[in-house]
Amino acid sequence: MSAEILEKRVAFDGWMKLMVVKVRLEDGHVAEREIVERGRSVSVLPYDPERKVALLVRQFRAPVLLEAGEQELLEAIAGACDRDAAEAAARREADEEAGLILHDLEWLGVMWTSPGGSTERTDLYLARYSSADRMGEGGGVPDEHENITVVEIRLDELAAMADAAEITDMKTFALIQTLRLRRPDVFRA
Repeated sequence: MSAEILEKRVAFDGWMKLMVVKVRLEDGHVAEREIVERGRSVSVLPYDPERKVALLVRQFRAPVLLEAGEQELLEAIAGACDRDAAEAAARREADEEAGLILHDLEWLGVMWTSPGGSTERTDLYLARYSSADRMGEGGGVPDEHENITVVEIRLDELAAMADAAEITDMKTFALIQTLRLRRPDVFRA
């Protein structure tokens, strides 16, 4: 017997939806599960292979403050696709968050962000850039109060941070490690 959704209801509908579903499991047991329904999202790690730096952002994240007491999280550029295709959303987010115009995006795949409780899937990208591609200050959309700080970090330093468990955002960690596998040359000082 395959698992199946028997019924679902919306418990909350705001920036995200909280769904409660009744599911019949493979063994026949019926259980309720709460699911955060989120749309598709993107994340991109821009890197400059000539200067051997990556561009990341620091921003406030309420769950991080709640659980860890940290004011900001260092992470790769990311955001919701909204109605855009993933590649267009990655370009839009890079412009909004970092004032960066992206040209060539290397798609890595689509990953579940938290499959135990969320429908969100994230398209991951690497993107080469140069200092000439910085066309603005970034900082996020003013009406959204993102208060983003753009940070350029040497790639060797970023690798050391990943090795020391100082990169605590999973998508950012995955992007750094993938770049290390695909382009080890850019991590050498």
